[in-house]
Amino acid sequence: MRVHKPARIVLLSALLGWGAACDSPVDRPGSGVPGRCQAEAPVIPPQKTDILFVIDNSGSMSEEQAAIATELPAFLEQLRQGGGVAQDFRVGVITTSVYLRTRGGVDYFSEEGGRLRTVPPRPGGEPMAEKYIEGTDPELLEKFRRLVVQGVSGSGQETPFEAVRLAVADPALADLPLEQGGNKGFLRDGARLLVVVVTDEEDCSSTQRPPPVILTADASKDLCSEQADQLTSVGEYFDIFQSLKDGRGASREVLWATIGPVGLSNKEVGLIQVTTPQGEAHVSNVDCPTSYGPGFRQRAMAERFNRSLANLDSICKPDYRESLVSIAALAAISQSVEVMNIPDPMLAQVRVTRQDGTVQTCSVAGGDLRYDASGEDRPARLFFLGSCLRQPGDQAVEVKLLCAE
Repeated sequence: MRVHKPARIVLLSALLGWGAACDSPVDRPGSGVPGRCQAEAPVIPPQKTDILFVIDNSGSMSEEQAAIATELPAFLEQLRQGGGVAQDFRVGVITTSVYLRTRGGVDYFSEEGGRLRTVPPRPGGEPMAEKYIEGTDPELLEKFRRLVVQGVSGSGQETPFEAVRLAVADPALADLPLEQGGNKGFLRDGARLLVVVVTDEEDCSSTQRPPPVILTADASKDLCSEQADQLTSVGEYFDIFQSLKDGRGASREVLWATIGPVGLSNKEVGLIQVTTPQGEAHVSNVDCPTSYGPGFRQRAMAERFNRSLANLDSICKPDYRESLVSIAALAAISQSVEVMNIPDPMLAQVRVTRQDGTVQTCSVAGGDLRYDASGEDRPARLFFLGSCLRQPGDQAVEVKLLCAE
């Protein structure tokens, strides 16, 4: 099976050179060329994507939230272009707040903790009940702008990985209907999930309760990195997200992007000590002066999803237009392909022709493809992983079966 990038002209270019006096292929013996085009052209269904923004609502994020809201028009414009394929999307927001240390022990953010946030009303308007916004909503932009501004009264211990796990993988929320305070209904069957994390600090997530690592008021120490071995590993969270199923039992395609505490120039990660003009000391990431901790885990998670780190950018940029446009462009590319008649997925081989004409060979056996078997109401699919992820400029994807001569 060969999948080409979208093209406007397929058959017409081959026909333009025929003169009126030439024999028509339609009249030749045994011809299978139809005498007239079908009245209705084949339809390519819109690509369904459920977008989950994870907003850091700690005390240092006011300017960053406002900057994200400012650049949302560019994000939505790029998303709607969709690589030539119509896009069917919806957006929701959760925060990075799950728990925080207090004088009395640990404070759990029960009203946040992975729960979809309600769309704020317009100034002076009546309270709203919406937990997500459809891409077709005529007020999408204004609602989205209000929704990403989550304030700065959240937890100072940022846990985006755990917040996402609670939102989409924990039955207590993922299987609880929206009207009962859960998130069920946000994720659709057959839709991909795009997660966009926006934070200026390291992830400090754990599935344990109480959490094994608790930040203190001493901002000069990076306990999330120093005690990272006690946290739930990046690999375990990645496996949880990659194993998500939809309501039909089909594997869900998951995309991950981060605007976080990494270096401005080359997305490097490293701890440095910073002293403010007021004499206050805190940790930061190298080459990212407005961060509050190095993003070791943030970078590692982004790299798990995309080895090129095209899905990672620095929170310390003066604006996020380029970052959001890049994320939207990546979201337009499907990282899975429908397949048929594969007796053994270990025999499947996919050849991806890149923009420069080079051909990359990928396989299930090599670990850069994942096979999802067919079901009663769903086809089998191959999911691209690691270095075999599809890229915006790819020319073609070809699926073959290995066999003996």
